[in-house]
Amino acid sequence: MSEQPTTQPAQQSLPPLVDPQALQTYLARELSGGDIPITVERIRGGHSNETFYVMRGDEQYVLRRPPRGPLLPTAHDVGREYRAISALAQTSFPVPRPVLYCADESVIGAPFYLMERVPGIVIRAKLPSAFDTPEACGGLSEELIDRLADLHAVDWQAIGLGDFGKPQGYIERQLRRWIGQLDASRTRPLPDLDAVTAWLQANMPESGPATIVHGDYRLDNAMFAPEPPARILAVVDWEMATLGDPLADVGYLLSFWREPGDPDFGALGDDAWRVTEQPGFLTRAQLTQRYAERTGRRMEHVAFYVALAIWKLAILLEGSYKRHLAGTTDDPFFATLDRGIPSLAARALAVCRDEVQLT
Repeated sequence: MSEQPTTQPAQQSLPPLVDPQALQTYLARELSGGDIPITVERIRGGHSNETFYVMRGDEQYVLRRPPRGPLLPTAHDVGREYRAISALAQTSFPVPRPVLYCADESVIGAPFYLMERVPGIVIRAKLPSAFDTPEACGGLSEELIDRLADLHAVDWQAIGLGDFGKPQGYIERQLRRWIGQLDASRTRPLPDLDAVTAWLQANMPESGPATIVHGDYRLDNAMFAPEPPARILAVVDWEMATLGDPLADVGYLLSFWREPGDPDFGALGDDAWRVTEQPGFLTRAQLTQRYAERTGRRMEHVAFYVALAIWKLAILLEGSYKRHLAGTTDDPFFATLDRGIPSLAARALAVCRDEVQLT
């Protein structure tokens, strides 16, 4: 949902990710209005679950489905995404309106769900002109961290997410799960990543009370109203959501948050995330302080949570690189990961060694 769409190209070697006619027939059964013609546009820009705009008469939806396999265990779970936004739609927290979930893989070749298309803007590599002032940039920063604090205040039991994850032992499970993911996706030696694994195992903090954890909370997974003051209309990309340690979300946000003088992020592209270097954006330390003031949480072990976030991203992308080597993805970004993953691992190791300013 975070980039401009392009019409889905015909693939010579790979089957289409969405069969428009099969989808149209399915929607004719499941939605009101009968057999209304649809158009489907693929949204390029994300590199995890596949995303499409679906236009059906005057109705506009977003469709999410997993990428082509082979997939890492428990990854790309669109059913989990749908459950998360369906539960949060009961609250004041901003999410797209869920429409339907389809577990029947015979319809388009994979499970998928539909949600409303939100008329917001996504900020990643370029700042919209309406927000090109220090005051507006500060507002974007504050809105993003404040909504994260709101998410972590949601009563997850009251909205039916009591069995969405295991509230206790989140960090231990994360390490165990992602070490398993690394073993499943490894295609080459990654010594820096292995060094980070050892550091994380030796420096696990004790988690506080569990909250909903988004798992991929960053600037370009928020859709903002097009004009200041900054207001998030919807937070998207919930495939990694669970119950657990809220500071994992803070660490993840900080791991993407660039400041002037930061080195390139390697796997994410030289221009990725530089928007937060502009005057007015809060620093990583200021974001941490504001979150602490909003939540009352003690912000200890921040380096652990940031290193954990980068480490997980590197492992996730290594799985994507394995799919690239297997020829099951047409995303050209994955071809860059031969060097990009080691670059991410080196950044995570620098965080472990206190070589990155965080607080």
